[in-house]
Amino acid sequence: MLRANPHLIEINARLWLKTLRKKYSLNEMTLSSIPEDEWLELKHLGVDIVWLMGVWEPSPESSGIALADDKLLTEIKKISPELGREAIGSSPYAIHNYKLSPDLGFEWELKALKEKLNFMGMKLLLDFVSNHTAKDNPFVHEFPDCFITGSEEDFKAHPDWFFETEIKGRKTYVAYGRDPNFPPWTDSAQFNYFNPYTREKRLELLMQLADVCDGVRCDMVMLTLNDIHESTWGWLLNKNGFKKPEEEFWEHAIRTVQEAHPEFIFLAEVYWGLEWQVQLMGFDYTYDKVTYDRLRFMGAEEVKGHLRAEKLYQKRSVRFIDNHDESPSIEAFGRAKAFAAAVIISTIKGLRFYNDLQLEGLRHKVPLQLKEIWERKPDLAVRKYYEKLLKIVDHPAFHGGEWNLLEVRQCSAQNNSNKNILAWSWAQRRTIKIVVVNYSPAPSCGVVKISVKSTGDSTALFEELSDRFFSFKEEDLAEGLRLREMPPYSAYIFDVEF
Repeated sequence: MLRANPHLIEINARLWLKTLRKKYSLNEMTLSSIPEDEWLELKHLGVDIVWLMGVWEPSPESSGIALADDKLLTEIKKISPELGREAIGSSPYAIHNYKLSPDLGFEWELKALKEKLNFMGMKLLLDFVSNHTAKDNPFVHEFPDCFITGSEEDFKAHPDWFFETEIKGRKTYVAYGRDPNFPPWTDSAQFNYFNPYTREKRLELLMQLADVCDGVRCDMVMLTLNDIHESTWGWLLNKNGFKKPEEEFWEHAIRTVQEAHPEFIFLAEVYWGLEWQVQLMGFDYTYDKVTYDRLRFMGAEEVKGHLRAEKLYQKRSVRFIDNHDESPSIEAFGRAKAFAAAVIISTIKGLRFYNDLQLEGLRHKVPLQLKEIWERKPDLAVRKYYEKLLKIVDHPAFHGGEWNLLEVRQCSAQNNSNKNILAWSWAQRRTIKIVVVNYSPAPSCGVVKISVKSTGDSTALFEELSDRFFSFKEEDLAEGLRLREMPPYSAYIFDVEF
């Protein structure tokens, strides 16, 4: 059973395994032979879910397209000048087949890994790319009706939206996978979700995946929703006789899979304000890009406004400041702000999401097509900070406790810097954790509205991030917890025992 507010770590499978092979001087290492100490280290950090990103069979055609991309080579060179075109492979999101990549091991190893992680109290999450597949996936030729296709006239009108291929002796124009706000993914083929047979085959695949993992991270879910699918492809689907279904694919799919596998996890990558709608379809967790954007580009008041949303929505939101699509937080936010943001996403309700390279303090975004490792030294200060933070928030109070957003009042009539301070508490039995963050580049002060019992002229509260006691005078606790001056982007996690 997954605990409330679980911790997930995203691991780039092919880079991680190559790093471990080098670390242990074992070139033949596969998923099932990864030393147990590596999994125990994750467990010790409080990880509940391991998302192995990019485990599926790579697409040769995707690799060829990536190799010809000079911009991609430039990005890889920024990471390390020692990396060249030989370091470029396919995109993990142009899947050739839902079979374990031979570079990672044998097919049976995924289920064996799932069982090992389950025994250790962790769960295994894998990718399900819902909207599209690799253009050279055999499925395209085996089940062409499952894909969106156009006429020769459509191809001539939009040559960048389709690719030409021969299927069963006929020239066929298959649509590339596409987010309507961006150019098409030219290594992919677009599924037709208005075709009942497509839905049937996709559900069939999900049922197969439910046997080898504990859940799926579903890529770009909003593109498969009926309204979005129609707004993007309706002009072509309607012309070909397809109509918008009454039920969303996900409602039926999630219900069916979870009837057979009640604890199977569905995590959606979803944007555009559709998170709540997708949660109502049955997804256990949905990406929370709103909190990410407010943490990165706005301030404490905007973050606080989002945290007032409906409690069930909060509980099922995926909190992150790092993932493979975003620039590394240590670079995008700056070190001090990134640490403060990490405290925030680690201590609010929801699934807390971390990236393995985030814990290393990597400062360069790693293109998904990179398949080779390079010489690098982890930022030990970043690693140490995350190790401490993750161990703190592994405490049961942050999972089974009651969360409350706290008011922060002015410390004086002339000082309104209290608006920069975020505060909340977690209460469980005789323990209260009080989290206070000055999410601004300026010193700030405020009075956190919470009752802390005074023990005389002076009361000492233990602050876990700094491992020191803070002394508060009796008058500092009279109206709440008075914090006279918090440094820029500072964070406190007070442990109060009754």
